[in-house]
Order: sequence, then structure tokens, then C-alpha cells
Amino acid sequence: MRRPRRTNAVLVSAGAVLLASTAVALATPAGAAAAGCSVNYGVSSQWQNGFGANVSITNLGDAVSSWTLTWSYGAGQTVTQAWNATVTQSGAAVTAKNVSYNGGIATNGTVSFGFNGSWSGSNPAPTSFTLNGVACTGDTTPTTPPPTTPPPTTTPPPNGPADITVNSATRYQTVDGFGAAQSIWGSAWSTAETQTLVGMGANQLGLSIVRTGLSPVSSEWATHVNSLKTAKSSGSNVKILASPWTAPAAWKTNNSRVNGGKLRTDYYDDYANHLNSYVQYMRGQGVTIDVTSVQNEPDWHPDYDSMDWSGTELRTFVRDQGTKVQNTKLMVAEAVNLNYNFTDPTLNDSTARNNIGYIGGHLYGTEDSGRLRPYNLAEQHNKPVWMTEWNLHAADGGGSNIWGNPANTAVWNETLDDIMRTVHKSMEANWSAYIWWYGKRYYSFIGDGESAYGTVAGAPLKRGYAFSQYAKYVRPGYQRVALTKSSKASPLEVTAYQGDGKITLVILNRSNSAVNNAVIQAPQNVTRAEHYLTSQNANAASQPTSVNGGQATINVGARSISTLVFTL
Repeated sequence: MRRPRRTNAVLVSAGAVLLASTAVALATPAGAAAAGCSVNYGVSSQWQNGFGANVSITNLGDAVSSWTLTWSYGAGQTVTQAWNATVTQSGAAVTAKNVSYNGGIATNGTVSFGFNGSWSGSNPAPTSFTLNGVACTGDTTPTTPPPTTPPPTTTPPPNGPADITVNSATRYQTVDGFGAAQSIWGSAWSTAETQTLVGMGANQLGLSIVRTGLSPVSSEWATHVNSLKTAKSSGSNVKILASPWTAPAAWKTNNSRVNGGKLRTDYYDDYANHLNSYVQYMRGQGVTIDVTSVQNEPDWHPDYDSMDWSGTELRTFVRDQGTKVQNTKLMVAEAVNLNYNFTDPTLNDSTARNNIGYIGGHLYGTEDSGRLRPYNLAEQHNKPVWMTEWNLHAADGGGSNIWGNPANTAVWNETLDDIMRTVHKSMEANWSAYIWWYGKRYYSFIGDGESAYGTVAGAPLKRGYAFSQYAKYVRPGYQRVALTKSSKASPLEVTAYQGDGKITLVILNRSNSAVNNAVIQAPQNVTRAEHYLTSQNANAASQPTSVNGGQATINVGARSISTLVFTL
């Protein structure tokens, strides 16, 4: 339809500047043993922009009811997550206090705790240790370098009760991908634009489905060959969906490409051969058409390319002609609001059903009609449901240059509350794909350069970065899995997925408050966690996180969408 318009990541090299392990003798604090005490601070691991540290206080005495250790960083360090102590930071000053599960009592005169942190610039050892307000006065032991190998497999104690717990034993749909359409009637994406949309690198959006128009005129088929070849070669497991808006005019009851009109029954076989000819032509150009729709919006007859079908007519066509379309899987039937009247007849006919691979539908009015939910009949017959088109850009109020402004509130609110929310609900509905309208447009994923709207042609837009939080990290073949949430996490809308040795969570926080120190529990120990966040002020930006065993702790910003990727 055309509408108006961290954790243990890569270790730095041994030559990089590292925090030093430091042991400092301390004066005897109140309640400590008369023999005095000392503190040992050591870096246990370091990675790009992050580090882990362990701290122990010895000769403390067995009767200490509480303790407070403070120190200062010279520059660049920020504590992000601690275990066995409450660690806070104000500027350069860091304070560590015992917590209840330590009991406040030293064991054999020793207490230990640890934390993860981030760093930038120089990375010196801490200075100015004090214990219970008493400055250290003794000798400093020789400095030893931190390890240059990954930390041992033993992990610190869990962060505590989880706020989000992933249950990979309960599984739902397999994801086919997230995508957008090419210009159906206009020019093709350039090579650079295609790479931005489907690529997996920095400032690329990771789309895994490209929807293209299947023209009724075969001389127009070459228009998108190069961009489709680029999509297949530049992306990762990119699928191509071809959607026809109309059959050739001479085959229709109204003898026109536009204003609807039905395909004449005596041309059903010609139309099947037409679809097949397109698929084989593209195949000959090196482009596999993974999915071919029988019709875009059979229930809509506007004054542009269109064609009307009923549900029984679609069933008859795919039942009698479907096997003629080779080397692709057929889809029925992309109704405007996933109207089941256009798909149930095919699903209820065993021959017709066996000739299709997918059920398709659009999102216009689908939620209002109560169909933004699991399609039980499709699930019963193992036919994945794809949402193949939606377009919304009400925020421009009839046209303005706000779309090129990444901090515009109206654009961000529409993106988060409408588009991203419906992606989330589509996944919860067990749908396998979500395909936006044009990928290149002033209100879409990359700009088209129209001067009235303020975008730069080919440059990623805020909406593209937000969509990439799903597209780039939930890859084709991943399976959605179950999760539970605590009351603390109740404002968050979360889905979780497993595949390629990873567990990925996409988290929407549409509330006006951050959910800080949210503990995410994986089903098993993880080796790495990465957290990326898009908000009004951030574009898929890497965020600090920490991992303890199977748990990660993250801050989920207000009015944001973020992705947490566990590597198992």
C-alpha cells in the first residue's frame, strides 16, 4: 500500500596501559585487631574500555561489625557493578561498604569483594586508601601487572534476585527476519544505500528481509537486480520477498493496471507463468527470490497498481496453479489488516495449503480489529506469519524538516510508541517477520534527501537505529523463548531469542523513568554480554554491563529501546 505522504570482551594487548595491582598497609581501624591491617587491590581482567578488579582487606580482625573502604581514582575509571560490597562513586572518590550477606564480620581477619568498571584516557592505580576513616600509613608492596589472559572460569557470586529471567526450555516461533521495501515504482537503492540497510557493521542496520515489487511489465524487472544482488552479498542470510501489485492490464476484468479489477479466470495459468518467469529471471541474474506473494493487498483497489481477489479465488489459484511457480515459496495474501477471510480458505484446503509456504498480512487496522495476536489456524498448519507492510509518519503534521533532526521529540515518540511497540507485539503474537514500508524515505530508516524534510540521502535515521535493535541482533533462524519479569521490570516490554550460541533480549522502556541495575538471568553461564541502546539522544550506542556467571546487570534508560546479547 502506498500511503500519503560488558563485560569480558576483547582483551587489550599487553602493551596497553593497565591498572596496576596494589597492596597497601593500613593503620588499625576501630574494632580491628591490634596487629594492623592491609588492603590489596588488583585488576583481574581488562578488555576494551572495561576492567574487573578484586579487593581484599586482611588482618582486619574477626569481630569487626562494619567496614568502609574509600579510595580515589586519578582519572578515567567508573565503577559499574560490584559483588560482596556496596560500591558507590562520586567523581574520583569511591566508597565500598559491607553488605548484609557478608554478615559484616571478617572471616579469619579477611574480607574480599570485587567490581567491574569502565575506563578512558589514562588508567592509573587507585590512590588514598582509607579504612573506617583512617588513612593508610604503611609500606606499599611491589606492583605486579594484571593478567593478559582471560579471567578464570570461576565467577563471583550472583548479583541477586533476577529482574528478567530467560527460560529457553519454552520456545515459540522461529524468526525469519526484519526488513523493509525497496521503492516499488521508483529508482533502486544504490550499492552504498543497500549496504547501509543490510550490513552488520558500524552505522549499518542489519535488515534481513528486502521486499521488492514484481512489476507486470517484464522490461522493468532489471531495475532492482543490482541492489538485490548487493543485499544478498552484503548482508547475512538476507531473504527477498517479491510482491505483485497487479497482473498485466489485458488479463484483468477492468483492462487496467489501476483501480482494482479482478484477474480473469481464463488467465490464471498465464499469471502463474508470469510469477514463475520473474523468479527464474532473477535466478538467472544470481538473485534467489525466497518468497513470492500472490498479491499485495487483494482487499484494496486504489488509483494505482492494484488487483482484487476474494479468499476463495486466492485458494483456487494456489490450489490449481501454485506448483507452476518454482524455486520459491508462495505467500497468501497480504491483506490490508491481515483479514483472515483472505487466508483461511487456503489454510483449510489441504492441496492449496501444501502449495504455499507463508501467510502474509499488513498492519493497517490490524491491531484495532483484534488480529495483532497469534493466528491459530496458521500455527496449526505450520505456516509462518509475516507482517509485510506498515507505514506511519503522522509526526510530521503534513510536512516539515523534523525528520533529519535525531533529537526531535515527536519523531522519537512515534518511533518508540507506535513502530517499535508494534514490532514487540508482533513478536509476542508469534509472527516470524516484520517488514516496514520503504527503507529509504525521509520518515524511514535512511534518508532520501528531500530538502523539505531535512534528511541526507543514504544517511541512517533515528527510526533506522531503533529498528536495528531488533534487525541487527535477532537474526534469521533465532527462536523466541520465554521469560519472566519481576515487579521492578514491569514497565519493560521484553522479548528473548536464542540462536547462534547467543541469547538476545530486546527491551522497550516506554516509561519516563530509567530501570537501573536491572539483573538479567540467562539459563546458563555466559562468557560475554553486550548492551546497545537507542534513545532520543543515542543511536545503537554501546552501554556498560557486567556479567557474573549467568547474570548481567544493565541500566535501561527511560524512553529507550535496547538490546542485550549474551554469548554462551
